[in-house]
Amino acid sequence: MKSKLIVVGAAGRMGRRIVALAMESGRFEIVGAVEKADNPETGKDAGLVAGGERLGLVLSDSWPAGADVAIDFSSPEAADNTVEQCVKNGTPLVIGTTSLAVEQQDAIKAAAVKIPIIYGTNMSVGMNVLFSLVGKVAAMLGEEYDIEIIEEHHRFKKDAPSGSALTLAQNICKATGRPYPDSLTPGRSGKDALRKKGEIGMHAVRAGDITGVHSVIYGTLGETITLNHTAHSRDTFVRGALRAAQWLLHNPPALYAMSDVLGIK
Repeated sequence: MKSKLIVVGAAGRMGRRIVALAMESGRFEIVGAVEKADNPETGKDAGLVAGGERLGLVLSDSWPAGADVAIDFSSPEAADNTVEQCVKNGTPLVIGTTSLAVEQQDAIKAAAVKIPIIYGTNMSVGMNVLFSLVGKVAAMLGEEYDIEIIEEHHRFKKDAPSGSALTLAQNICKATGRPYPDSLTPGRSGKDALRKKGEIGMHAVRAGDITGVHSVIYGTLGETITLNHTAHSRDTFVRGALRAAQWLLHNPPALYAMSDVLGIK
């Protein structure tokens, strides 16, 4: 039996791929394609907008009741309404929107008392493995290894550094006892920009159509270790989100992460 899915931000770059791959998977019935009322694609068939076959469902700003799960990769501006609607309708939620304010994150935590929610800055399976490794590696290497994080994305990405880069930094800080975010140094410039002991350099690249590259460099005198994740297309995030959506259907209200879906300790 197919799971009834609502896709929020269905006309966006990620939303279109969620619609397309959900249709392709045969595991979901898309019952809602939510988009802003003033979006040029609103009112058009969601399947055609996603580059696939006609779905018989138009993009709309209305929320259907009775869905099994919702996926939102839209924008911080839409997040509040998404959480409110999911709580109202008792709909489990997978949310991968980055740059949420502290208040919005608190609202997600409060909503997770009533509905199951997966919230994460990156739904890629490989990236979540990297999340789990970076702190352990930093702790094993010790204080003599400098740490730099470099993230690369397409020219259209608004926020910097990326949510995934910040998650990498948070995990390193937690594992090594560094204060977060005080340990972060975003870029360097000036005539006296010598690195400080214990800091974590954070660098954002924006160019062309780069889907997503995250590198963590550990360097000391004599050697360098680099952990890297490269996303070849947005589909890697979509497949992770769809996997998370199906996992969420069988779990009680709580705030989960992709590490729970993947069984990463």
